[in-house]
Amino acid sequence: MPITSVEKDLDALTMTIVADYPEPVSRLWEAYEDPRLLEQFWGPPGWPARFTRHDMVVGGLASYVMTGPDGESAGGYWEFTRIVPGELIEVVDGFADSAGAPDPAMPTMRIALRFSATDEGSRLETVTWFNSREELDRLLGMGMEQGTLMAMGQMDRVLEGLRVFAAGRGTLLEELGDTHVRITRWIEADRETVWHAYVTPELMRRWMLGPDGWVMTEAEMSLEAGGTYKSSWAPEPGVEGDPFGFEGEVLLVDAPYRAVTTERMIGVPEPQTTNDLTMVEEDGGTLITLLVVYPDAATKDMILGTGMVGGMEASYARLERMLQAE
Repeated sequence: MPITSVEKDLDALTMTIVADYPEPVSRLWEAYEDPRLLEQFWGPPGWPARFTRHDMVVGGLASYVMTGPDGESAGGYWEFTRIVPGELIEVVDGFADSAGAPDPAMPTMRIALRFSATDEGSRLETVTWFNSREELDRLLGMGMEQGTLMAMGQMDRVLEGLRVFAAGRGTLLEELGDTHVRITRWIEADRETVWHAYVTPELMRRWMLGPDGWVMTEAEMSLEAGGTYKSSWAPEPGVEGDPFGFEGEVLLVDAPYRAVTTERMIGVPEPQTTNDLTMVEEDGGTLITLLVVYPDAATKDMILGTGMVGGMEASYARLERMLQAE
């Protein structure tokens, strides 16, 4: 987590967040200048952003939509009021309605992003001014502070470059809190190919097997929101273990970028998780990210303790070998 400090001044109606990164200012600036990089971190986990407009000039507008795991959306916009290349971006930040127009029923804020070099790399100071104490309390009550911190906490891998961040490191697990974990794996194949292997039952049976010695006995997958899926496994003769499987509902599909599902053991209604899968392509490879939301910390610890991540790595390694061979 690159966040160095968070300070709220209730009298001045400001919130200041300072974050330090081991990358040069030019790379940090590029992350805000390029909407394809910006949308990789701007929305907090579970609410990724898509920028439909990004005119980064004084008087220009940026428009984005964040989509939640159930398909609900929240729009926003920036109006650029001052830009000093490599040093400062000032915007009016506001909420947008379903058509992308500013929502007059919601508060606006003024935000200044200040970029500076440090001995270790660069620093970003984000200062937000609120119009009143009432609006400050309202926005903080909506989770603005936590959402901003979680979004900025995703910048490391974007600044470093997804390939550098993940290639050759296997399956990576990050615990984001008591109930959230993020699992990432780099695959040396384009996104369309990886997505196809992820949602095609006959291909799933070839790689989504966990440790050696298991077979996939069921692979049913709906590619529409409101559908269902079911996956089951059984050990081969001579391998210890009992058959098991998972089932759930499909909440959202945005092929070949994102799919959100619920997950529970077949025949066991609780506990249930929400699995938010995204795929981002860079330089001919694809970063798979799985955000898992658990009902509570005890369930998270119990499931992680089963060796889940090790089984996923065995599957992902098999997927990569399969794609390279073909």
